[in-house]
Amino acid sequence: MKPVLLSTTVLLLSYSCLGDHICLYFGLVICFVLLANTVRQTGNGLSDGVGRAVLVTGCDSGFGHHLAKKLDSMGFTVFAGCLWPEGPGAQSLVEEGSDRMKVLQLDVTKDEDVSLAKDFVEANLPEKGLYAVVNNAGISDWGETEWSTAEDFQKMADINLFGAIRVTIPFLSLVRASKGRMLYVSSIFSFFTCLNMGAYSVSKRGLEAFADCLRVEMASFGVKVSIIQPGNFGAATNILCKKAPQDIWDEFDDARKLMFNQKYIEMACEYFHSVCSSGFKDCTLVINAMLHALTAPKPQTRYLLVSWTDMLFFYICPVLPTCITDSVFLLSSMYHKRKVMLYS
Repeated sequence: MKPVLLSTTVLLLSYSCLGDHICLYFGLVICFVLLANTVRQTGNGLSDGVGRAVLVTGCDSGFGHHLAKKLDSMGFTVFAGCLWPEGPGAQSLVEEGSDRMKVLQLDVTKDEDVSLAKDFVEANLPEKGLYAVVNNAGISDWGETEWSTAEDFQKMADINLFGAIRVTIPFLSLVRASKGRMLYVSSIFSFFTCLNMGAYSVSKRGLEAFADCLRVEMASFGVKVSIIQPGNFGAATNILCKKAPQDIWDEFDDARKLMFNQKYIEMACEYFHSVCSSGFKDCTLVINAMLHALTAPKPQTRYLLVSWTDMLFFYICPVLPTCITDSVFLLSSMYHKRKVMLYS
């Protein structure tokens, strides 16, 4: 409370000094709010994980793989859910981890896998129980809505949304008993509308709605729920599906071939591959946020993880009028090229 009061006092003083310099004033507002929030989050949290267990889904690669290794080094018992337990990613966890690293088969789309995973976790819990579940497993894909089928949307949601729900419900009682943490890996596309990311956005927006409802319910039990919102980490995780233009074109019927120019398909593939490769090259920012959400005494509700140059826009994006956020696409050269190419 004190940091907030201090920030408010400074803001009032700065306003009296700045007068009509409204842009500078609002810049200071944002800076001081962020500072107050940072100070508020400080305190003594968990220094190690000895005696506590964490279940992490999607540990074959990417965020889940790196987080599992880090938690193991901190003394946590890690239940690393992998789609391919015999694959190179899972095996490297076994070979490089301690005896607390437990790799298990976990396809989040299968009820049987989740049930067996719960039995295994319950049979191998350390003395302080299951402290947290990190719902990290997910896939990404891109393509305009008319390129997709209902099954494409369903597949995306079954992993990114219902996979997290399928894991959460049976493990909640264990986390509640330890007054622990629930983490959900979402995306900036849960609130930022982007061309060609419809199915992915649907799944992540639904995931955040689920996590928000759960957070309110679990507060009564002392369980904290956090959402991780990564920006462009495609180069760090290889999550973005790479498509060949010809494969996309071959799936089109005659009507869609009339609508979409083949050269536009090629340009779209090139554009998305280049955008993906231009993002963060490693997972450090996300892993640090996950660790804060797991160990801080007062974890944040949401962790927005984008570059400093994008931070201001993505912070205010959810509260901007739709006409303004939609107009962002008018600045994109690809959007203009697309408009010209349609029907041509």
